[in-house]
Amino acid sequence: MRFVALATDYDNTIATDGRVSDDTWSALERLRQSGRHLILVSGRELEDLRSICPRLDLFSRVVAENGGVLYRPDRGEKRLLAPAPPQAFVDALRKHGMHRFSVSETLVATMKPNEQIALEAIRDLGLDLHVVFNGDAVMILAPGVTKATGLRAALDELDLSPLNVAGVGDAENDHPLLEACGFSVAVANALPALKAHADWVTPSESGRGVSELANALVEDDLSSRTAALDRCKLLLGHRRTRRGDEAPFLLDAHGTIALLAGPSGGGKSTVTAALLERLRHAGYQACIFDPEGDYGHEGDLVALGDAHTMPTLDSAVQLLGNAKQSVAVNLLRVPLIERPRFCASLLLRLQALRVQTGRPHWLVFEEAHQLFPADWNPADESLPAMLETALAVTVHPDQVAPALLRQVDTALVTGAHPDKTIAAFGEALGCRPPALDGIDSLERGQLLVWRPKDASRADGTNAIEVVTVEPGTTQRRRHHRKYAEGLLIPERSFYFRGPDGRLNLRAHNLVLFLEIADGVDPETWQFHLRRGDYSQWFGEVIGDEELASEAHSIEREDALDAAGSRAKIREAVERRYTQPDNPSLPPLRQS
Repeated sequence: MRFVALATDYDNTIATDGRVSDDTWSALERLRQSGRHLILVSGRELEDLRSICPRLDLFSRVVAENGGVLYRPDRGEKRLLAPAPPQAFVDALRKHGMHRFSVSETLVATMKPNEQIALEAIRDLGLDLHVVFNGDAVMILAPGVTKATGLRAALDELDLSPLNVAGVGDAENDHPLLEACGFSVAVANALPALKAHADWVTPSESGRGVSELANALVEDDLSSRTAALDRCKLLLGHRRTRRGDEAPFLLDAHGTIALLAGPSGGGKSTVTAALLERLRHAGYQACIFDPEGDYGHEGDLVALGDAHTMPTLDSAVQLLGNAKQSVAVNLLRVPLIERPRFCASLLLRLQALRVQTGRPHWLVFEEAHQLFPADWNPADESLPAMLETALAVTVHPDQVAPALLRQVDTALVTGAHPDKTIAAFGEALGCRPPALDGIDSLERGQLLVWRPKDASRADGTNAIEVVTVEPGTTQRRRHHRKYAEGLLIPERSFYFRGPDGRLNLRAHNLVLFLEIADGVDPETWQFHLRRGDYSQWFGEVIGDEELASEAHSIEREDALDAAGSRAKIREAVERRYTQPDNPSLPPLRQS
């Protein structure tokens, strides 16, 4: 479920002449029975709402006085969100001859044209107050207090994100409310300016229009109305049109299940970083399954667990309870064989959270073949029937469980030999992949997009598009601490074996690589150097193309002896990766 709450204005929205019809109440009751919250957001005073609205109990929260008061009907608890009007201002209004006005806990209410008197009093006293219009009604309150700020306070108490809320209103003071919501609606009787900025205008007026909105939420979660909205999508990049110009290529921000595949060093991290940055800027919450410790604390992202501490399910769910916070679950400490089970257990907890809150909005599975291996039997049972929205990243699509692949609706392919990657995905999925029309390799920053569930072409395949990725403003750098002193899995560690294979010294991070390099004999060092093993590991595993390029140049310097090349490789590594003062390294083992 995407929209888990409806935030509605009262007058001329659910109510006409201060009264809500029985049909509108019935529609709102059905909405509550679907598991959604109702939030009333009104400019009226709380006591006024209590006297004219007989069903406040239907609402999880009530925002009154245009954002100045928050009320919880089930407990009868009230909280002020704004200061009281200054007494000097109230006295000045009376002095200027204004008699028809009321003073509540957070605002002064009057009618047009009394705003002129109010503005004069504000000017004469040098006050910082805000004048808000609601039809003929006029409200004067502290600056920055709006229906949007009141809604956010209500959502904070409910642990909900504004992106999971549909908002509906009719008048000037509803602009901030609608702008704050993930989907904005104006009833048919709304002001033209509000209609112009709404995502949808109901066919009917007031309560009947709100009933139409409530029914649409229950019927399809507004999916038929969000599908065409660009603001409900994410920019992936740009594609070349048949006319030869460029057009934006967008992904649905909700409902996309994408598989990002390609060889190491092919640009998968660039694509993932760009998408995560745009998700963050749009306010979406992500939960990243991070088998290799690529993510650290950054902005609103919290990393849970590290190379020495195993993350817990309870901690992950607790952190994700904060709608403003994304979480990267570091699985370095979880044994490789246990990662699918850990992932499945966390997914079950996250599905329950999604039912209640609609979050986390995106699930990101790095190294998806580790989390959902093709030969892991419980995969079908552990995966939810619908992941809703997710990104799975892998080098090996053919090693990912079919239970996950069957849900993929968008394949993103990067790097060299995209035909092999597409073919591996198509074979695992059991469908015929599209012809690549001579595309043998992709340039840095390019990817292929294939939507296998789209309608097939005449030849039985689905079309592909080449998209130039729109990079993020700040590229996610590799997590240097992980590569410096973390714990890479055996398959991605470096092994000093020597020319005859007598050795089997495993370096699972760069600190240990340098330590072992200093201890191996010159023959072993030179053996791997001449084969280009060092540059290959730096590029394909560490993901540092600059380091790989520099190491490759060192490997080609025939005049260097073992000591000289060792020193140059060490200097190149240490220049990019700061070695900890006291690295905690496991004991060396031969296996």
